[in-house]
Amino acid sequence: MTDATAEQAEVPEKSGKKGMIVGAILAIAGAAGGYFLTTTGLLPIGGKPVVQNTEETEKSRPAKALPKVGFVDLTPVVVSVNTSDSRHLKFHAQLEVNAPYMADVEKMKPRIMDVLNGYLRAIEVSDLEDSLALMRIRGHLLRRIEIVVGEGRVRDVLVMEFVLN
Repeated sequence: MTDATAEQAEVPEKSGKKGMIVGAILAIAGAAGGYFLTTTGLLPIGGKPVVQNTEETEKSRPAKALPKVGFVDLTPVVVSVNTSDSRHLKFHAQLEVNAPYMADVEKMKPRIMDVLNGYLRAIEVSDLEDSLALMRIRGHLLRRIEIVVGEGRVRDVLVMEFVLN
C-alpha cells in the first residue's frame, strides 16, 4: 500500500453535530405539534385528555334514555335432537321487540314458533358441543325471525332456558 492510500484510509470522517442537533430540534417540534393537534381536536385520532371519573362528572352527565322496547314471550319448546340415543332439547326464549311493532310480532307468533321448531329439530348434538353454540343459535334464529316479521322489528332473541337432556 502506498503512503497516500494509507493516509486516506486512516483519516476518520468528521461526525456531523449539526445534523444531530437539527434532527433533535425537528423531532421535538414534531412531537409538540402532534400533541397540540390531537389535544385540540384538529386531528380525529386523539382527543381531549381523559378526565378521571369522579362523582361530580358522573352526576353532571345525563343518562341515556333506554330504548323503547317490549318483550314477547315464546312458548317453551321441547324437541328431540338427532342422536342415536333419545335426547331432548328444552328451549325457551323471549323476543326483544321495538315498541311500535309489538302487535305485529304478537300476531306473527304462530309463524315464529314454526320457524323455531323447524330450526331446532335440525340441530345435531355435535352442533351443541361447541362453546359458542348458543350464540350461533341465537343469530340463526334472529335472522329467521326477521325474515318472518320483517327487518328492524325484532332487536334480539333472549334465551331464557336451554337444557339438553
